[in-house]
Amino acid sequence: MFALKQGYSGRPGGKRLGLFGMSFSADGFVLPRLLRKPVRMLGRMVSGEVEAPRFAATIMTATFLGASSAYGAYLGGHMPSVVQAVTARTGFAVNQVRVLGYRQTSEIDILDKLELDGWTSLIGFSADAARTRIADLPWVQEVSVRKVYPNTIEVKIEERDAFAVWQQGSQLSVIESSGRIIAPFVLGRHTDLPLLVGYGAADDGAAFIARVKKFPELASKARGYIRVAQRRWNIRLDNGVTVKLPEQGEERAMAALVAMDKENGLLSRDIAAVDMRLDDRVVVQLTEEAAEKREAALKELMKPGRKPAEKRI
Repeated sequence: MFALKQGYSGRPGGKRLGLFGMSFSADGFVLPRLLRKPVRMLGRMVSGEVEAPRFAATIMTATFLGASSAYGAYLGGHMPSVVQAVTARTGFAVNQVRVLGYRQTSEIDILDKLELDGWTSLIGFSADAARTRIADLPWVQEVSVRKVYPNTIEVKIEERDAFAVWQQGSQLSVIESSGRIIAPFVLGRHTDLPLLVGYGAADDGAAFIARVKKFPELASKARGYIRVAQRRWNIRLDNGVTVKLPEQGEERAMAALVAMDKENGLLSRDIAAVDMRLDDRVVVQLTEEAAEKREAALKELMKPGRKPAEKRI
């Protein structure tokens, strides 16, 4: 068996010398194997056989104080700040940011959402929290934030697709095809997008524009789509002519309008509107100038004594 100190008292059946002079009988206590080596080393240090390293007490004191400080910071909830401060000054401070995929979103807004202060440590930086903040920006649909050690953050975003400009009252907004508002309309931007006007136009606009595009001759001239009482549509053309479509049979009415325009250039004339709401007739409204000219011509024809135009045979 193992004894804490080798040797006997010199007598058969005598006691073994133990740790700190304690004696154990031959049939006495035996330490488990796992503890034998540490206890033997401790016994040698106590007996003077092993001397402690120089400055061991100082090192142990510093270690104890450091551990106590770290534990106190942990209990007080200051550990993230401590990690940030220590690691930022040991080569892990963020000094480079790569932003990819942005077009409509301002890079300054993205950097602002990262909340970097010049001494932000990459180790303590929360990519998930930054991702959540950036996702709140109006144009951002998908975003990924990646930490590239030792000092770089990479942000990659996917933006929403602008479909049209929606006017409701005096308010203009850029919307997606689903009708979801992306951001307020800014003068000078997105001027090439179609204009949807009226309550309900944002929700139903994509489906209606898809039907208009079946008639390229008409779609190429369309600049605005006006929802009337959430029941039917008017189309505003680039020359100012308004086409009033019926509540039912929109495509049939558009086909008839395109045919009339090909036959006699209806949409190129001096007119203000073409009313196609009635099944049995098409009503054409002249512009004010054209109406005045027509009125003057009729009055001229109705003057007394005016000879009717001779008919040549």
